[in-house]
Amino acid sequence: MSARDFPRIKEVRAYVPEAAKGDQGADCHDVDDDHWINGSPIPVANPMSGYELYQKYRKSWGINAIGSLVVEVEAEDGTTGVGVTIGGEPGCFIVEKHLSRFIEGQDPRNVELMNDQMFRATLNYGRKGLPIQAISAVDLALWDLLGKLRNEPVFALLGGKTKERLPVYSTTARPDLAKEFGFVGAKIPCPYGPSAGDEGMRKNVEFYKGWREKVGNDFPLSLDCYMALTVPYATRLAKELEPHGLKWMEEFLPPDDYEGYKEVRENLRGSKVLLTTGEHEYNRYGFKQLINSRCVDIIQPDITWLGGITEARRVVAMAASHDTMVIPHGSSVYSYHLQYAFSNCPVAEYINLSPKADKIVPYFGGLFPDEPLPANGFIDLPNRPGFGVTLCRDTLRRPYDRSPEDSKKNAEVNKNYKGPQKPHMPF
Repeated sequence: MSARDFPRIKEVRAYVPEAAKGDQGADCHDVDDDHWINGSPIPVANPMSGYELYQKYRKSWGINAIGSLVVEVEAEDGTTGVGVTIGGEPGCFIVEKHLSRFIEGQDPRNVELMNDQMFRATLNYGRKGLPIQAISAVDLALWDLLGKLRNEPVFALLGGKTKERLPVYSTTARPDLAKEFGFVGAKIPCPYGPSAGDEGMRKNVEFYKGWREKVGNDFPLSLDCYMALTVPYATRLAKELEPHGLKWMEEFLPPDDYEGYKEVRENLRGSKVLLTTGEHEYNRYGFKQLINSRCVDIIQPDITWLGGITEARRVVAMAASHDTMVIPHGSSVYSYHLQYAFSNCPVAEYINLSPKADKIVPYFGGLFPDEPLPANGFIDLPNRPGFGVTLCRDTLRRPYDRSPEDSKKNAEVNKNYKGPQKPHMPF
């Protein structure tokens, strides 16, 4: 019996959502001013905390300036797949004007080929940040499409489940409520950075101690430092908080300071505090440095930022060879499916994006009305094809609309390519 024919990819479309105020979409920081994740009422340490003008609120320096990006790929039979990321209109431009040529007309099963071509074609202006985020949205849309065409969830395409249920911890301003909701642990933001001096250090310690007293000694409680600290400060803070049961200290240095992460690791030899990072690492080459140096115990890629599922599974496999755990940042369904499929992804993160962290709400706002939510400490995925969510199109705008003829031209190039006609030694 021969394999069935697959429809080719007909069109790639890139959108920005124009939702109501307070609906963050794919950008978890695009929230109202009085939201806890913006630093209200307690500040959240960040790379700009050293500048008084931008200390109070993270939105003041433009953490949400780019906004959400939604990518939709459509096959010739009308089936569509959806991926999201941060990227806004600049990301839409990259998808429509550059990346679409590698997708339209392709066999949707060729995810490795398309991912590699997108990455290589953007090396001169990419490698990290916005171009990789745009690639991520396209890649995720391809996996969603492939799952729908095969009528299987993405975790099944990746090899099936390695666990029957996936436990979840919560990043939140209210760890006491996270415990009540049934989460297996919580993570709180570090309020102050080095520029706040000794007083800021004392406030950080008191802040953590206060929540430790509220949640008890047996509830895992971690600290997110969002690239805000220095090697000496991070070392001191970890030592100050270890007696109070700090589970892990997260992203305490700028992401490119690989030597600094190794130095903090050496400074904390013998400590029980776990070290983590990777939220703002964008490809396997950066993760290779983190993993090979063993400077952190856990890596935390954001699946909507590092190149999608295709790049993420490479990173997870690399981490497995070093017994390094992978606990992705946010990403909702896009990380849940990956985590179900790999055994070194033991627990998921749920970022509580309700303004006061007192309700369980969708991570992607109103983008996916049927986005699965954690309950009683687990995230259970529905038995639906692809990533199992339905895109709400009500607020979408396509800023760089291309004609069907433009997509057809791209498609014909890929369809007509028959491969090399003369063999040769490829190295």
